[in-house]
Amino acid sequence: MHPDIHLHLHELRAAELRGRAPRRPAPRRRTARPLFRTRLGWTLVELGLRLVAAPPPHTARIA
Repeated sequence: MHPDIHLHLHELRAAELRGRAPRRPAPRRRTARPLFRTRLGWTLVELGLRLVAAPPPHTARIA
């Protein structure tokens, strides 16, 4: 089967299924919580990278 024909048949079938699907209201979006979680996550990543990249403590040399 030619790829273009297959794509066209797929689009027709998808449109048919969308037409038969029940209509649902769009889900409510929560913007405040994911934003806080994202900021907290990146802050923890930054803190971890700073701890890993910290230079080793200097030790006293005895001559």
